Amino acid sequence: MDKELTSGPAVLKGTCAVPGDKSISHRSVMLGALAKGTTTAKHFLFSADCLHTIAVFKALGVPIETTEDTVTIQGVGLKGLKPPKADLDMGNSGTSTRLLLGLLARQPFAMTFIGDDSLSQRPMGRVLNPLAEMGAQVTATDDRLPLTIQANAHLKPLDYTIPVASAQVKSALIFAALQADGPSHLTEKLATRDHTERMLQYFGGHLEKDGLTLTVQPNQTLTGKDLTVPGDPSSAAFFVAAATLLAGSDLTLTHVGLNPTRTGFLEVIGQMNGNISVANLETDFEPTGDLKIKSADLTGITLTKESIPSVIDELPLVVLCATQAQGVTEISGAEELRVKETDRISTVVTELTKMGAKIEEKPDGMIITGPTPLHKVQGTLNSYGDHRIAMMLMVAALLTKDDFTLQQAEAIAVSYPDFYDDLLKLLVK
Repeated sequence: MDKELTSGPAVLKGTCAVPGDKSISHRSVMLGALAKGTTTAKHFLFSADCLHTIAVFKALGVPIETTEDTVTIQGVGLKGLKPPKADLDMGNSGTSTRLLLGLLARQPFAMTFIGDDSLSQRPMGRVLNPLAEMGAQVTATDDRLPLTIQANAHLKPLDYTIPVASAQVKSALIFAALQADGPSHLTEKLATRDHTERMLQYFGGHLEKDGLTLTVQPNQTLTGKDLTVPGDPSSAAFFVAAATLLAGSDLTLTHVGLNPTRTGFLEVIGQMNGNISVANLETDFEPTGDLKIKSADLTGITLTKESIPSVIDELPLVVLCATQAQGVTEISGAEELRVKETDRISTVVTELTKMGAKIEEKPDGMIITGPTPLHKVQGTLNSYGDHRIAMMLMVAALLTKDDFTLQQAEAIAVSYPDFYDDLLKLLVK
């Protein structure tokens, strides 16, 4: 679906509550299904990805009910899942796929995972290889979907250093380790988001952490919980970027998740001289607060691999901000971007270059020279089916006085179906 994008000049004014966190919404269903008793997740994100997770667990025999903003899960435990009557469709959701590879690695029945064309091109070897060390039996071609998890009665404990900075891989292995025949030890090279660890403990589970190493004991009993999903910081980031870049903006975003492993974008914008403050800070199983953003004149910075994991999903926005910042911004150690929904390094360079940005592509990042006024070099932009690229380009169009058409704009449904409508409500021309 093509969409005609709104251009500037404009400012963002007012207050907005962004949708629930996608990562936490996924995990609330997964842990709720594994727990004993009832779990209710309010402010749940009903995006395409999370709806696929719900559909998968329903297909596995888990009773799940939904209302306007709440999901209620009747837990059945790992041993209460039922054989599905059809293939399990993951849609475009890499989170669903990778986490469920670990969660479903020890079931007494076979299951086949399928997905859309984009997901079917994404590599799963980073999860399949350690699962194979544990004794999981998965049939796949080139480590990609479609794949079949074979019936399996045992998983061996795993002592493993995760070679990539990926919370999805870590989470998949935590789920598998809960079913192993002994304790497992998982070591990260760099710290990644810790939603799985926090939520597992909130549901009554136990993890031991020593530096970057987690020790996971098997056969834990989880208990259903009531929770409110924080606002997604990755969704909030698009409004933060827009309000920062549109002169005269003054915006408040309420109840946003402020998990320290997810505030990388806010920290980066702060390093670039952004104007962001936090009010009404609360601490539950996840910290939350209200973000207050005002426009600011940014300066270029250098981002290396140590900073990348906490800002990986927001890097396209960092690049957009860098095009408007004074000086040079260099991003390195971000090769993980090449195996997202699209090759986000190539895609960001291609699409922002159409708008006049000065970006040099590198194997593991980009060099951006700013500030560069964005304008029409080519009138048609393309999300390539990537929700984060689509939303970034919707923000970028506001920085121009030209008309743009965005191809595959429907991709935003993956994480924030109402993003463009919410953005327009806050715009003052």
